[in-house]
Amino acid sequence: MAAREYRSDDINVTFDAERCIHSKECIHGLPEVFDVEKRPWIQPDRSEPDTVAEVVMQCPTGALQFARKDGGEKEPVPEENTVTVAKDGPLYVRGDVEIQEHDGGAFLEDTRIALCRCGESRNKPFCDNSHKNSGFRDAGSLDKGSYEDSSETGGRLEVKLTPNGPLFLKGEFEIRDAEGEPAFRESQAALCRCGHSGSKPFCDGTHGGIGWRDD
Repeated sequence: MAAREYRSDDINVTFDAERCIHSKECIHGLPEVFDVEKRPWIQPDRSEPDTVAEVVMQCPTGALQFARKDGGEKEPVPEENTVTVAKDGPLYVRGDVEIQEHDGGAFLEDTRIALCRCGESRNKPFCDNSHKNSGFRDAGSLDKGSYEDSSETGGRLEVKLTPNGPLFLKGEFEIRDAEGEPAFRESQAALCRCGHSGSKPFCDGTHGGIGWRDD
């Protein structure tokens, strides 16, 4: 399903329904523009373009994007790459992110992404809220590991989808727990996406034993 575009004279907003998990940041942040009771449900001309852009950037999945037509600034690339482990939910990734296929070819570059870690999404690698019905549970609590405040967390973050296996991250990034507290700073890591690792959010090889598949 292609993303739908909602236009005004100053700013266009696009919405990719397949990446939306209904966090409602847009509805709570700017209800005069984002209102599911109206048609169209996005009306970007009902607020200032700066405000619309600011609220769009709060969308944690990247389902919402904007393009300025008035000379305003485009969305900045975050100076830090962060991976936040949501309680009983996805991995929220922010930064200069490139998602790669098994062969290393890039198929998405974005600054805001929600990646499935329950193993049940029908829109892998993205979260589609399947965790809510699959019984997936993980508190997102992390003990501090290799964390150094002085280490870098910027630059390109590559997220490679290994065949029927974990997300392999390469770059400089910070892993945060469900409360947003930093726990790890790494340059590479393998993160579970089958939902059954005993050392979440990290992969422990369980996917091989249970025959997990990414179709």
